[in-house]
Amino acid sequence: MATEHAAVAPVDVDRARRVSLRYLNLFRLVIAGLFLVAGRELGLGGERPVVYQVVAFAYLAAVLALGFPDALRRLGVERAIAIQGVVDVLALSMIMWVSGGYRSGMPALMMVVLAGAGLVAEGRMVLFFAAIATIAVLIENAWRHAVGGQSVDFLQVGIFCAGFFGIALVARLLALRAKANATLAAERGAALAKQQAVSEHIIRDMQDGVLVVDAGGRILHANPQAMRLLGMAHTRAEALEGLVLADLDDAFRSFVQQDAPVEGRLLRVGAAGRLLRCRAVLGEPGSAAAGDTLLYLTDFDDIQRQLQQIKLAALGRLTASMAHEIRNPLSAVTQAAELLRDEKRGEMQARLVRIINDNALRIERMIRDVLALGRREQAMPEALPLAAFVREVIDARVFRDPDEAALYAIDIDPALTLAIDRAHLHQILDNLLANACRYCSRQPGSVRLHVEPLAGERIALHVTDDGPGFDERTRAHMFEPFFTTHPKGTGLGLYIARELAEANDATLELAATAATGADLVLTGPTTP
Repeated sequence: MATEHAAVAPVDVDRARRVSLRYLNLFRLVIAGLFLVAGRELGLGGERPVVYQVVAFAYLAAVLALGFPDALRRLGVERAIAIQGVVDVLALSMIMWVSGGYRSGMPALMMVVLAGAGLVAEGRMVLFFAAIATIAVLIENAWRHAVGGQSVDFLQVGIFCAGFFGIALVARLLALRAKANATLAAERGAALAKQQAVSEHIIRDMQDGVLVVDAGGRILHANPQAMRLLGMAHTRAEALEGLVLADLDDAFRSFVQQDAPVEGRLLRVGAAGRLLRCRAVLGEPGSAAAGDTLLYLTDFDDIQRQLQQIKLAALGRLTASMAHEIRNPLSAVTQAAELLRDEKRGEMQARLVRIINDNALRIERMIRDVLALGRREQAMPEALPLAAFVREVIDARVFRDPDEAALYAIDIDPALTLAIDRAHLHQILDNLLANACRYCSRQPGSVRLHVEPLAGERIALHVTDDGPGFDERTRAHMFEPFFTTHPKGTGLGLYIARELAEANDATLELAATAATGADLVLTGPTTP
């Protein structure tokens, strides 16, 4: 694409240069015409009228011959500019010679011609023109002083000659700056055109419909997807431009009249009653889109179909996993029940009953955990006093197993709160504490709970133990469903704990900085 820019920019610059040359030739034509028609009234050619007439006529003929486009094609632009510059200097020098010298005003006119040549000439050609003009003026005045004995102010002549070079350099620098700006403008124009083409392609192929509406509610632009969602797939997008949005469907009327929420609003529009999620984005103040509104239309029916497919796929995987996981304890229960029917010894009967109870409880826990997933979307966060809530959960566990009373060490500021659903936090903490108690050393204070305040009104609750910790393989899979390292575990505890945390705008992670044991961190906001 850079090659394309390089090819486009010089063409534009050369076109601008040709326009400048056209105006310079027009100026030459006017000057040559004045010399020929009104030269005597201007006081020119008084010393040698015949020579003046010949020079004026020849200058006009040269301007006409070199100014035609055909001459530029045959000679080339650079060669034509060089010939025109030399002709200008020589013609003005001759007119100066037959009109009384530098007092005729020809040096000032040479400066104008040099300035024009500096805008169209390339390289150091303009300095060549200035040198020729300087030599011509000096020769003319030296000849006039030597032959005619006339007094010549060489200081003033020298100032004119210095002015030739000054004008030439300034004109050349301005031409270079103009050329650089024209090149930059051409490159940016090509880049802008490419960006506009890409943007139009993106908008045309977007899955969402896009409507651009002005402050008066009139449609400025619509992409093809918007036409399809509105049931106008066979209508050209230009047909919508200029129409009032509210006239397309009554549902848009209420949408425009009320402040639309950031996440959008569901509307049924069109003859087919398609359910669309409409989201309005206002143009930024001070930008070109200020006052306009971008209306994004999303096919919500299609989203619901995709979500349903995802849910069915997830349900299929979960059902397959559940069937596999339940089969083992169910087989143990069936086998133990058959043995219990034939067993007469009391000890063996008690052992078989214990096996049945343990596996039945395992199946019950698994079903309870799966049912907890169904409550994920029912989160009702509230600012819970964290220290008191943690104490309630621990008291409930100690009531079931008094041996756990000495295991916990709590260091939580009573003033801290955590915004989370009460039932969800209870299940999360119960899972974390169960894992910590299972793997800790069972020494007093081997399970520690403390809170770390974070920026942005968030806190991090750490549940740490002094157990063996987790190896790399376990770290990589510990939050996956049905992954467990305990023979009696369901493998759903940490997975469900993380799902419930995410449902409350919180996160559950394993800290990587723990020196020994495990450090599970629940991070969430302090206020709903």
